[in-house]
Amino acid sequence: MAVDKLELAGVTDGYRERIRRLALFDPLFDLERKRSTDLNGQPIDMKGLGLLALLFFFEQKLMRQYKTGVKQLASFLKKLTENVYVLDDEMYEDLARTIIQTFRPTTGKKRSYSFYDWEKREESAIEYSLLKANDFDVKTNTQYYTLDEDGLELVFATKEFYSEFQLSINQLMLRKQLEKGEFAAALKQINEMRIDVETLEERMTRLKHEIQRSIISEETFERYKQLLDDIYSRLSREDEEFKELREFVNETRERLYARDVHQKEAKTYELVLKIARELESVHYAHSALLDKALSLKNTTLVTAQESLYYTGLHSFNFDQDIVSYIVSTPLPLEAMKGVLHPFLKVEENRFWSPLAIFAEQNITEEREEKVGPRFIEADDAAGDDPYRTWLMAKYKELMQLFLEAYQLGRAQTLSEFFSYLDDIGQSRLYEQRYFYDFWLIMHQRSPVQHGDMQGEEGNTLLGDALVLLGGNVLDVQEGDRIIRKCERFSIQDMMITVREQ
Repeated sequence: MAVDKLELAGVTDGYRERIRRLALFDPLFDLERKRSTDLNGQPIDMKGLGLLALLFFFEQKLMRQYKTGVKQLASFLKKLTENVYVLDDEMYEDLARTIIQTFRPTTGKKRSYSFYDWEKREESAIEYSLLKANDFDVKTNTQYYTLDEDGLELVFATKEFYSEFQLSINQLMLRKQLEKGEFAAALKQINEMRIDVETLEERMTRLKHEIQRSIISEETFERYKQLLDDIYSRLSREDEEFKELREFVNETRERLYARDVHQKEAKTYELVLKIARELESVHYAHSALLDKALSLKNTTLVTAQESLYYTGLHSFNFDQDIVSYIVSTPLPLEAMKGVLHPFLKVEENRFWSPLAIFAEQNITEEREEKVGPRFIEADDAAGDDPYRTWLMAKYKELMQLFLEAYQLGRAQTLSEFFSYLDDIGQSRLYEQRYFYDFWLIMHQRSPVQHGDMQGEEGNTLLGDALVLLGGNVLDVQEGDRIIRKCERFSIQDMMITVREQ
């Protein structure tokens, strides 16, 4: 992108909020500049202890321990550093008091951070608070503290899961922006989501190589298995949110179109269309991650476990691990039986009892063909069966709906036809068995045209449906993904073409 075409407003947008997040780390650097030593003259890691103090207050908050003050923090620091630094009890209290006063000045005012705001082009300042007063004990004259909202944000910013859930956070922000009509900001949010998806893809690639390289024990295998289960669950939740966002964007677009916004405010409507396209693209890339996570679970992880198993087999040496152990180590007879037992065959005795003739006999009937549930063949004789007459009408209805959708450009694939049925309120159709039978027969007999699969009397199940094709040919090819729109049935996606003979 050329510099002259760069939108400065887009670069500096939200500058104050970004600086605020950086300012939260400023107290830690203030602690780092304090040159403190222990009784042996060893420098004390003030910045590290400051961060650990925040984590201590965070744990206390989780456990609902609200009476946490200087003495409690000093006790924690003493237990943490007793094998590292040489300090007496008074020095520990001074250390705890210094850390608390750095996070929360004795004046009672919030900390302030001055900066130049490049978005508004003016000098500005930010106030923030990491710790706040929680309670006061009058009898002992003791002040207790707890983490403020800014302190919680700093703790979360230093934890690994914060970046893992960044995509989910962006999804929530995108929904809020769309609800407020901030379409330009929403488009930028989608671009940030694209970066998050690309980052996740790189992480999963590294994870795949790490799994193949690092599984050396059952404990490691279980750890990676749990990690992949967590990743797949999180990606599934994000995928559901993507679907809801797409529906929300489509509803917004249709609402604007109904209000003639596409004519009155063409730029706004064009922005909504671009949001729909970009969101579809990001969702497609995220869906690939979902498939990749499933592949890691079902293929890579299992392969690594099998490799671990066969490595154990190849490394087993009978002479070294069994024979040499028995020969070199004197064992009692009872222990020898225990060692050899897994390698001995079970005793077998073949005998036949005359009472077996009185046992229950299995009577089976030989059949030329196994009877069981099957797909109805398209060229079966129709007869006068009312069910077949009903099924012929249903197949005709499906073909008519498909041709209508195809003319609107919404049935080039079977998944698009599913979406079309949802839009016109006919989702009940793909909850029926005959819907899937119809497309399986179409794929099996592809290419299909009027006159195909006709019996001697021209009375087949698909006769009425194929008449609707006229002089065209229906070509059905299988796709890559699996469509699962209801709990009972699933079907592989298909690419569908209607062409002239």
